[in-house]
Amino acid sequence: MMKSIGFDNAKYLAEQSAAILERAAKFDNKLYLEFGGKLAYDYHAARILPGFAPNVKIQLLQMLKDKIDIVICIYAGDIERKKIRADFGIAYDLDTLRLIDNLRDWGLPVKAVVVTRYEDQPMVRNFINKLARRQITTYTHRSIKGYPTDIDTIVSDDGYGANSYIESDKPIVIVTGPGGGSGKMATCLSQVYHEYKRGVAAGYAKFETFPVWNLPLDHPVNLAYEAATADIADINMVDPFHLAAYQQTAINYNRDIEIFPVVKRICAKIMNKEQLYQSPTDMGVNRVGFAITDDAVVREAAIQEVIRRYFRYQCEYVMGVADQQTVDRVKLLMDDLGVSETDRPTVLNARETAKAAASTPGKGNDGFYCGAALQLPDQTVIAGKNSPLLHAAASCILNTIKHLAGLPDELLLLSPEVIDSVGSLKKEILRSKRLSLDLDETLIALSVSVPSNPAANLAMKQLKRLAGCEMHLSHLPTPGDEAGLRKLGINLTSDPVFAGRDLFVD
Repeated sequence: MMKSIGFDNAKYLAEQSAAILERAAKFDNKLYLEFGGKLAYDYHAARILPGFAPNVKIQLLQMLKDKIDIVICIYAGDIERKKIRADFGIAYDLDTLRLIDNLRDWGLPVKAVVVTRYEDQPMVRNFINKLARRQITTYTHRSIKGYPTDIDTIVSDDGYGANSYIESDKPIVIVTGPGGGSGKMATCLSQVYHEYKRGVAAGYAKFETFPVWNLPLDHPVNLAYEAATADIADINMVDPFHLAAYQQTAINYNRDIEIFPVVKRICAKIMNKEQLYQSPTDMGVNRVGFAITDDAVVREAAIQEVIRRYFRYQCEYVMGVADQQTVDRVKLLMDDLGVSETDRPTVLNARETAKAAASTPGKGNDGFYCGAALQLPDQTVIAGKNSPLLHAAASCILNTIKHLAGLPDELLLLSPEVIDSVGSLKKEILRSKRLSLDLDETLIALSVSVPSNPAANLAMKQLKRLAGCEMHLSHLPTPGDEAGLRKLGINLTSDPVFAGRDLFVD
């Protein structure tokens, strides 16, 4: 059984590309287009809009590749504090390198990287040196005194004029970054300033996917955006400028609404005239709402994403990354939607499996009992528990692929000899205290077993079918479990419970 689809990718591509070209035509053949959200691998959008391809924006750029240059912005502070992109578990600076590689693979070379709000930080200099030595053009932009309120300073040679001009020769410049707050808008407006100094009447626009301006304020898709940005306290609002100018309700978010009067004044001063836009919604080029084909499917998917975010922030709180206010914000969104954490189907199964493991003498792992549950597209839920041999996540995945392959539950995919061999390696050579196999180790052991075990071969072929499945753990995953589940494309949540008393887990 396939998952229900609620979004038409082809329609979205057609409408979005046409809208971008139409917007570019309003200016002097030079548009700086700020890409909000994730340019590549937008799994948030894919989760809440079933049918949305995670790389549909890349497909869009490929359609326009003869007309675009690509610039990547990264905030120096994010490099310094090693901010992490949760989808991949890597820092923003590494995500920037990964994005450059991916764009190249897709035939989309990057024109330049801009390090914004640079303050000569040693770690940031190392990043800049790394780029330069790989022949990647890199610029640095420093903070502008009085930004964003001192318009006279900002729009002067001491403000935007002090930033290096980024050379480009295509009519549309895509300005993107690994995450929010990367300095994309300031980079765009700085470029527009330089273009006007050169006699080019360039323009600026935003390509935001969320919130969706033509969906209701309380639509679950828009609430899912609030949940995704609860750590930076974004709040969706009715755009008051749009309502006043057009008597039409449109949804935007607090930061864009708050900064719009400033942006409007900056643009008016650069262009020496009243500019095109009457509202922050006007600045946007977003057709995603027009490609939703099944509102009920999208609503349910978005509600599930809010619950997933709640679990994630709870886990980040116990790990010291998030604060309690972030957790509380998402809890209020769940209350507004009338749902609780147990409305995620795998939650109770995982917890009940952990309790069952605790009631089975001798079957736990160092006195801690963990459960895992995975839901397949046909709504079947498969569980797994930890043991001295396997982590709960590993057990659950093995049970699931046996089910998909039509193999009996009692059949062993991994022989005791293989598990003992890996355990001996961990104990005797790698000196690990934890001998049970995590998911990453289990998948490697499974692949090693394939030549001599036809059942392992049959089961391993089912792993691709797990992408997009939902899974819950009764405990925080170890690095090996989390990495394995991420590679399989499984949507993971977990209870904010440590699986052992050790403070350091390798």
